[in-house]
Amino acid sequence: MKDETLFNLSYGMYAIGVKNDKKVSACIVNTVFQVTNTPNQIALSMNRDNYSYECIKKEGIFTVSVLSEDTSGAVIGALGFNSGRDTDKLKNVRHKILVEGLPVVKENICCWFLCKVVNSVDTPTHTIFIAEVVAGSDTSKGKPMTYDYYHKVIKGTAPKNAPTYRATEAVDDHNDGEEFICTICGYVYDDPDLSFEELPDDWVCPICGAPKSAFKRQ
Repeated sequence: MKDETLFNLSYGMYAIGVKNDKKVSACIVNTVFQVTNTPNQIALSMNRDNYSYECIKKEGIFTVSVLSEDTSGAVIGALGFNSGRDTDKLKNVRHKILVEGLPVVKENICCWFLCKVVNSVDTPTHTIFIAEVVAGSDTSKGKPMTYDYYHKVIKGTAPKNAPTYRATEAVDDHNDGEEFICTICGYVYDDPDLSFEELPDDWVCPICGAPKSAFKRQ
């Protein structure tokens, strides 16, 4: 079987809020799902290289913000393509801090959950946290963003730590060099009506917020 076959599985887009002592952070994951309803428990897959993994392992608690199709790609870039070890990833992202000290994203999310870890299972690269939902939104708003929507509509890519990471392949699409790719997150700018050179100097990548200087001709 080819690995690409697994790309047909369905995924979502979630912001995982964590804390480490008094410091808060968040990251983007695509694998969160409900496993039981009595009690309500969910499973979260997290790469062990992530700073958020360290926080969850230490504190045993985290939040899940379910992103909607109205959530900006810039929010996903800020939380998904930087490390919380040395970056304040929430600095430019609207959020609130729960009384438990954990952040919840407020950028057009559908709903949120506060989760307490009750068990975990290790794989070679990831840990599956099983957690009980102890609080959350009373209602849900908007349409949840799927991973397919993120790739095809927002044109976002997956970081290397994601289980669904796909290496960018060079393709001769006869565009005469008019596509520019972000060297940080892999976003491709190819607007036929406005060339890359015509973008203002303060323009930034809509996915990760990188400046124009971080782009190269593809």
